[in-house]
Amino acid sequence: MRFRPCIDIHNGKVKQIVGGSLTDENDQAVENFSAVQDTDYFARLYRKDGLKGGHVILLNPPSSQYYEQTKVQALKALEAYPGGLQIGGGITSENAEEYIGAGASHVIVTSYVFQDGIIRWDRMDSLRRTVGKEHVVIDLSCRKRDGEYYIVTNRWQTFTQVKLDPEVLYRIAEYCDEFLVHGVDVEGKASGVEEELIAILCSQDQIPITYAGGIGSLEDLKHFQMISKGKLDFTIGSALDLFGGKIPYQTVKHFSCQESEESCRKINSL
Repeated sequence: MRFRPCIDIHNGKVKQIVGGSLTDENDQAVENFSAVQDTDYFARLYRKDGLKGGHVILLNPPSSQYYEQTKVQALKALEAYPGGLQIGGGITSENAEEYIGAGASHVIVTSYVFQDGIIRWDRMDSLRRTVGKEHVVIDLSCRKRDGEYYIVTNRWQTFTQVKLDPEVLYRIAEYCDEFLVHGVDVEGKASGVEEELIAILCSQDQIPITYAGGIGSLEDLKHFQMISKGKLDFTIGSALDLFGGKIPYQTVKHFSCQESEESCRKINSL
């Protein structure tokens, strides 16, 4: 169980947003926090503290007037911490090598491999052949509909036809090194974790999974550790004091690079 830090970029700035509020129209989102620092400030901090596997996410689509500003900031983070960060947002087989070459350890992919609401296995394979399975993270972020979790794409705005279940996790794991999963309905709300979703994620043990969404306090973190049995990594955004929240970054950062059992002891001692 490791803490994975994040750098979310929207309209050229480091921000924390309410996940379900993001829309491409007029590049709008409900903001929890907007940083005055550029991305390299946070990248250097994570590098100094030895936090690997953090996520740099471009929240603007290529069609946005802000896309180039957002991309410049993303590349700035990769340059500040080469090999230490993953990057997602508009990744395809065509541009994945650019980001790996710019210093990303992995590319994070969603919409490209879930086109028209279905899994595009040909694109999964193309991505794997282009940069190697060891450099691919598949983002299976999801929202609930009719009592089931469905993978969502296009910056969490579009439901696919793909239910998130143990079988899907098992099949897709052949094409990537890790999974990243946001519980979008609670993302940015610090309202508690998605327990049903966590149970699904814990059903597989092929590759690492990072869970994001709803951890709003150290009590939530303890609860997450208990129900996940330390099997999942985690990220915290809006609730972290680094981004205007109440959870101390200086406390959470110590959960990284620890074996699960030791991490559990640390959490339970808080």
